[in-house]
Amino acid sequence: MRMKRKVVLSVCVALSALSARAVSAPEALLLIEAESFAEKGGWVVDQQFMDQMGSPFLMAHGLGVPVADAKTRVEIPFMGAYPYRVLVRTRNWTAPWGTKDAAGKFQVLINGKALKNTLGTQGAEWAWQEAGEMWLEKGTAEIALHDLTGFNGRCDAIILVTDSKFVPPNDVKALEAFRRERGAITAPKGDVKADLLVIGGGIPGVSAAITAARLGLKVALVQDRPLLGGNNSSEVRVHLAGRMSLGPYVKLGDTVKEFGPAKGGNAQPASQYEDQRKLDAVAAEPNIQMFLNTRGVAVEKAGARIAAVIGRNIETGAETRFTAPLVLDNTGDGTIGALAGAEFRMGRESRAETGEPTAPETADSMTMGASVQWYSREADAPVAFPDIAWGIPFSNTSCERVKMGEWTWETGMNKNQITDFEHIRDYGMMVIFSNWSFLKNHAPDNEGYAKSRLDWVAYVAGKRESRRLIGDLVLREQDLTEPKIYPDGTACTTWTIDLHYPDPKNTASFPGEEFKSIAKHKPIYPYPVPYRCLYSKNISNLFLSGRSISTTHVALGTTRVMRTGGMLGEVVGMAAAICKKHNCLPRDVYITHLDELKALMEKGVGDGKTHPPQGYNLGGTLMK
Repeated sequence: MRMKRKVVLSVCVALSALSARAVSAPEALLLIEAESFAEKGGWVVDQQFMDQMGSPFLMAHGLGVPVADAKTRVEIPFMGAYPYRVLVRTRNWTAPWGTKDAAGKFQVLINGKALKNTLGTQGAEWAWQEAGEMWLEKGTAEIALHDLTGFNGRCDAIILVTDSKFVPPNDVKALEAFRRERGAITAPKGDVKADLLVIGGGIPGVSAAITAARLGLKVALVQDRPLLGGNNSSEVRVHLAGRMSLGPYVKLGDTVKEFGPAKGGNAQPASQYEDQRKLDAVAAEPNIQMFLNTRGVAVEKAGARIAAVIGRNIETGAETRFTAPLVLDNTGDGTIGALAGAEFRMGRESRAETGEPTAPETADSMTMGASVQWYSREADAPVAFPDIAWGIPFSNTSCERVKMGEWTWETGMNKNQITDFEHIRDYGMMVIFSNWSFLKNHAPDNEGYAKSRLDWVAYVAGKRESRRLIGDLVLREQDLTEPKIYPDGTACTTWTIDLHYPDPKNTASFPGEEFKSIAKHKPIYPYPVPYRCLYSKNISNLFLSGRSISTTHVALGTTRVMRTGGMLGEVVGMAAAICKKHNCLPRDVYITHLDELKALMEKGVGDGKTHPPQGYNLGGTLMK
C-alpha cells in the first residue's frame, strides 16, 4: 500500500515594528511530523503510545550502533529578519531510571549542518526542546535526524519558527488541535462503508475478517502496523499456541491453518513468522479492504451503538471514517470498546467476587506483563558493545548469563499496561541493553560473550493483558475446571490456565522493578468458550476477540493464546454473517439464531490445509 508523505507547512504573516530602521517583516512557522519523513533511514515508526503522548514518532532502534539518517525536504517561505528557531519534541527515555548520561542522543541537521544542541538528553517526559537557530534562505531545505548512539533516540515533531517568543503546546489535547490547525492531521473526506469493521489485525482479527468475507460480508480490516499477526508478526515474534480442530466443532481452526506460520518458537528469525503469508491471505479475499498503518483513534455513537470509527494513518496523519453496522474490537487493549463506553475490567478480581480458587483474597490492579524478546548471534571475531553509563546496574549475582530472552523477559505487571506502557516497554529494552553491556564489558567470565553480537531486540512489545471487555457472560476459572458446559459453547480453549508472576529470584535483585517472570499452570480439559463472551454487554453492535474477550483475569490465562483466539475470531465472523442475514445484533444470535451459528461452526469456511508460504516480498518491513 503506497502512502503519501507530507510535510506540514503553515506560514503566518504578521506585521511587527522592529525599530526605527527596520521594516515590517513576516513570521513563519513550519511543523514537520517526524513520522512523515520521506526517507526513514534506519529510524522506525513507533505508534504504540500515541493515545497517551499524542502522536506516532520516529525512533533510532540500532542496538547500540547509530542508524542511518532520516531525511525529508521542506519549503522555506522566505529569509526572515531573524534566524529560524528549531524546536524538537523529544525526551530522555532513560531519565526515569537515572540522570547519568542519556541513551538516545541525536541531532537535527539542516542542509547537512548540525544544529548546536544535542537532543534526547533532557526531561523524562515528552516536551519541546531547543535544537538551535539557523539562517535559512527561501527555497527547499533538507531536514535530517542524525542518530548519535543507536540507543532509541526518539523524535515526535520539529518546528521551524521565526518568532522568538513562540511556545508550542505540549498538552495532548491542545497539541492535537495545533496539529489540525496546521494540517498535520487531516479530517476524513468520505466514509468507508462495510458490513463488518475489524479494528486490529492480530490473528483473531484476521480470522474473523476472512471468515466473514467468505460468508459474503464486505469487511474493512484496520491495522496500526505495516504487518498483520500482532504478537505473531516478525515485529514481536511469539509463536502460535493452543490446539485446534477439536470437538465439538472440528472445522474451527481450518482458516487459521491457512495463514498461520508452519513453524513454532519464540524470538526466532523473522522469516519463521511468515508475515507475507498473512498479507497474502487477506489480499486474496475480494470482500476485504485492508487499511495498514491505520489506528482507530475515535468513536462516534448512536445510542448504545457504535455509528463510526475514525482511523488515523500513523505516517501521514490522514483520517478515515469507517461505518459499519457491526464492529469487532481486536485491538488487544479493548480500545474501541473503551472509547465507546463499553464496560470493562482491569486487574485481578477477588476470590469473594468470583469464587475462583486461584483469585487473590483482595482485588488489585496486577496484570500479566509485556515481553520484549531478543537474541544474539555468534560472529567470527570479537564484537564490541558500548559500556553504557545510563543503564540499570548489574552485578555477578544479579545478571542474566544468557544469549537470548523470550517470554520470561516480562515487565510491567504492577503498572498500568495502557497508561504506563511506554515506560513498561522502555524498561524492557533498558534491562536488555544493561545486562548485555555488563556481560560484554564487566562479567568475570565474559570471554564466552566476546564473539556474541546483539542481533535483534523487539521494540514492539508483546502484551498479554490490559482491558477485558464485559459480555453477557464472564468466563470464570470454575467454568473451565468443573467444567460447566454452556449451551452456546464454541471453539475449544486447550491451553492450561497459565498465569504469570514476577520471578522471585528476579524480585530479590530488583524489588518492584522485576523484568523476569514465572508461569503457574493449572490444567484443564478442552473447553468450549461460550459465544456470550464474544460480544459487549452494553454496546449493542460490538463484537470482542483476542485477549479482550469477556473473562476474569484467571480465565484469561487459557483463552489468551493465539490459535484459540484465531478460532474464536472465526466464530465472530460466522456470527456477523448471521447478523447481516437477519438484520440483527450480536446478542440476537444467542437468543434467536444459535442453531444457525452451530450449523456454521459445524461446516467451517476454511480448507483445513497448512499452505506453503508465498515468499517474503516485504521490502524494508522485514526485520532480522
